[in-house]
Amino acid sequence: MATHACQEPDVTRAGAAERLTMFVDAVIAIALTLLALELPVPAGDTTGAMLRSVSDHGKEYLAFAVSFVVIAAHWRAHHEIFRSVRSLSGRLVSLTLAWLFMQVLTPFATRVITAEGAFPPRFSFYAIVQVLASASFALIIREIRRERLYRTDALPEAFAPNLVRSVCLAAVFGVSIPVSFLTTGTGAYLCWIAAPVVLAVAGRVQGRAHSGA
Repeated sequence: MATHACQEPDVTRAGAAERLTMFVDAVIAIALTLLALELPVPAGDTTGAMLRSVSDHGKEYLAFAVSFVVIAAHWRAHHEIFRSVRSLSGRLVSLTLAWLFMQVLTPFATRVITAEGAFPPRFSFYAIVQVLASASFALIIREIRRERLYRTDALPEAFAPNLVRSVCLAAVFGVSIPVSFLTTGTGAYLCWIAAPVVLAVAGRVQGRAHSGA
């Protein structure tokens, strides 16, 4: 009886973490659905007209692809982290909800960036959403490590790669905001294209630092 009483709180905390993960999965699925619902349907009475319609809406389709990759990357990182989470704190739940808010806001930000109007404000709004999403995820990792909410068989160092990626992504999207006001749209988008390179370099630097330690 005593053994069962000692184990029950751990089981309850693990169940809470699992329920939060399931909730996150459901919200991400909704965000991706909303993203797809906004795609324009090609129109035309001939094959040529249909292809021209697809070309005319090319920026909407490209924005959908970029946003899908962004949301999917956020979701994948969340799953990698929460596999090692054994319990929750009130702050962790609040940070997760803030992070989810940014995921749900991404479809709207996608519509904004493909709409008509001044480019810098539209671009900056999308970038700000991603900065806040990456920053809130970095805070999630920090909370898990600080409050030791991870399983006993997980090492604190295992969270470092995702933390570095989140900080780097926040920096890349953040830098792109002033660039969008100072250069053309191409220059601002180049910051985003450079993100994989920045992440690769950061990963190598982190790997070397870990090896040296």
